[in-house]
Amino acid sequence: MKTDRLLFGAAYYDEYLPCDRIETDMEMMSKANINTIRIAESTWSTWEPQEGVFDFTHLHRMLQASAAHGISVIVGTPTYAIPTWLAAKCPDIIAETHGGPGRYGHRQNMDITHPIYLKHAEIIIRRLMEEVSSYEHVIGFQLDNETKSYDTCSEYAQKKFVDYMHKQYNGNLDALNHDFGLDYWSNRINAWDDFPDIRGTINGSLGAEYQKFQRRLVTDFLAWQCAIVAEYARPDQFITQNFDYDWRGYSYGLQPEVDQWKAAKPLSAAGFDIYHPSAQDLTGKEISFGGDLARSVKKDNYLILETEAQGNHGWLHYPGQLRLQAFSHLASGSNSVMYWHWHSIHNAIESYWKGVLSHNLKENATYREACTIGADFARYGSHLKNLRKKADVAFVLSNESLTGLQWFGIHPDLKYNDVVRWLYDAFYELNIECDILSTEDTDLFGQYKILVTPALYSVSDTLVNSLRSYVSGGGHLISTFKTAFSDSILKVYHDDQPHGLTDVFGMTYDQFTDAVNVGLKDCTFDVETDKVKENVTDISAGCVRYWMELLIPDGADVLASYNHPQWGSYAAITEHHFGDGCAIYLGCYFDAAILKELLTYAVNNSGIVLPEEHYPIVIKRGTNDYNKKITYYFNYTDEPASVTWHGKDAKLLMQEQPLKNGDVITVGGWDFLILEED
Repeated sequence: MKTDRLLFGAAYYDEYLPCDRIETDMEMMSKANINTIRIAESTWSTWEPQEGVFDFTHLHRMLQASAAHGISVIVGTPTYAIPTWLAAKCPDIIAETHGGPGRYGHRQNMDITHPIYLKHAEIIIRRLMEEVSSYEHVIGFQLDNETKSYDTCSEYAQKKFVDYMHKQYNGNLDALNHDFGLDYWSNRINAWDDFPDIRGTINGSLGAEYQKFQRRLVTDFLAWQCAIVAEYARPDQFITQNFDYDWRGYSYGLQPEVDQWKAAKPLSAAGFDIYHPSAQDLTGKEISFGGDLARSVKKDNYLILETEAQGNHGWLHYPGQLRLQAFSHLASGSNSVMYWHWHSIHNAIESYWKGVLSHNLKENATYREACTIGADFARYGSHLKNLRKKADVAFVLSNESLTGLQWFGIHPDLKYNDVVRWLYDAFYELNIECDILSTEDTDLFGQYKILVTPALYSVSDTLVNSLRSYVSGGGHLISTFKTAFSDSILKVYHDDQPHGLTDVFGMTYDQFTDAVNVGLKDCTFDVETDKVKENVTDISAGCVRYWMELLIPDGADVLASYNHPQWGSYAAITEHHFGDGCAIYLGCYFDAAILKELLTYAVNNSGIVLPEEHYPIVIKRGTNDYNKKITYYFNYTDEPASVTWHGKDAKLLMQEQPLKNGDVITVGGWDFLILEED
């Protein structure tokens, strides 16, 4: 979504505060150049304390105060946490999951298919929209909050699933039984009325199909809310959702419970929440991966609706890091930075998830640094908003493959998103920017010099043919183990693996095993040979970990073999020229340092120019609204670093310092520079 300015702000809840200080807060926000707040998303029980009884006092206080201070507002629909009276009225609104019946108290534990929930959700959405319709400074609406299906396995959800399957198969149970292999262990379904409770299935294909269906529930639920909100929204108001990611204590990878490409279709803007380690653990990787995924969902700029200020335990930023983080979001294409949230909460589960202000609600180091960010956004935002980005590398990610590797795991310590981040982080450290595509973005494949398919377990023949055409037409494909193994419902293909691509890769395999005391040998990709030999000698017991496929070349060049007394005759990494392109296949998981050497080889062969700088110096590029090229240099370490500018005449944007090709500039520790070409 294009914006006329950078949005800078925080979530704000007058109703959470221990005292009346709304004017003080608005004055402090204005001083910090905070121009937007998010409100209302989690306060259904405040707006409707009893069924049909409404009290929007806090809502209007926030709207009136923000209007008086020139602060814009994003209003969230408050449907992700239900009030007590609704749970008491209809207890089975609390979702029954694979773990059994739920209990009231948690947020996001309702059944989003329940008709009574939907009825009351619509009432509160419409009443809220009516209350805010007269406020000109409401610039947009957020649907719900980090929405999932919450693993609902209710009677309502499972009936919908059976109806969904009936429609998929036109009522043909024989076809369903055949496709899902339900004759196995007498799981065959011989009458639609006999369709069993999905929670008991041992059939990975059927279980995964239910997870796909649950993702569809999210898509339908958000589309339903979007249609209601759109009835009231002005043409100049956007509608978004704050999507999130796989969670490993912070934002990590592709969200397993939502098909974000499909769920975002009715929205006018993609919004995301990115949280990440900070202090000594700040790398920028989560900001970068999260931003690249966010940008891909609508193929446009996006909004960061939540990120940390002080955040969780151990995340307190070093001086300068809050500013570094904010501009890191912009460099990936965000048009906003918004904190969860303005003030630290004095009670309940998020008491120690600290906001911009600490519990004493006074100015602090975080607030003062936020003031510098707001001032920079106000002064330089016109040069940094709506950044247009063009990458040479794209990752092809798949919810179906993620689900497949949940059911049919590689190793307890190696999941789908680990494979994704293994590759993504290596490109990041080499300063190669990436886009992220869904498996339905096949029409975009030809735009990229390199396509990467991490553990693309589930593939359709359409996708396989698109990958074949991409390589044949001159593209460079990098695929890992477990690529092209099953069809779209996780049924294993019964031809040679990788399905439909053996001639593209010039190899096949039919055996695989855990990697125990295995290294790599005979590495022929363009690396320092002595270094690789030393690695093989020194870490042969741990260089290859978790998983290995025993590759049998059939025309492919062997880039590395296994260093093992029994498996040494098999290839570990292959490269094959097919048509006008080439395909590299990684048959195992190995150390990141060697991966970066391999990717350096692949990048050089693809025609991409590899920057001389590498992590912890991170480079991000784009083109601004003035059609000028913007280059960010970020330094994710304590120590200052020197970099050499290679490009046309430019200026350091914030320092107003001219630069010529070949000039050396210094990036301070935990700092950044922005260059704008003339």
